[in-house]
Amino acid sequence: MNLLPVKSAIATLTMTFAAIVSATFVYAQPSVTAIAAPVVSQSWIKTTIPGSAVSAAYMQIKSAAPFKLIKAESSAAGIVEIHDMKMNAGVMEMKALDAIDVPANKAVALKPGGMHVMLMNVKKPINKGDKIPMTLTFEGANKKTVLVTLELVARESAAAGH
Repeated sequence: MNLLPVKSAIATLTMTFAAIVSATFVYAQPSVTAIAAPVVSQSWIKTTIPGSAVSAAYMQIKSAAPFKLIKAESSAAGIVEIHDMKMNAGVMEMKALDAIDVPANKAVALKPGGMHVMLMNVKKPINKGDKIPMTLTFEGANKKTVLVTLELVARESAAAGH
């Protein structure tokens, strides 16, 4: 009996099976691109002035990928908004922003007299050294959100503005 045609058929089936399995593994591998969350540094919050229920938070934000800061929250205040301050015809104006762009590999500064996180209806006075929790929500180019949780240490500001 000649076994050559049987061996040839088995070899062909084995190679076909191997090709199907290989193709399945290639296509079954999920495409996962890990994007690092934005990095927040030099964060702090301004102490409240006696009798006032407002404060402001400042920080540096940097990311390897582009993001937008779209929301800020803190249990220390009833209202938390993203703001910007600019001089207009000799008058300092402040307005709420929908978002702050954080370009890839470029630091964005939230600082007194400029962009900042505004806390209103602060629930109790914020004194020097107090630690205030805050959560920032960032949106990536893929529309997925990333949360960054901070603990801001209160300090007095010598700079003008919020």
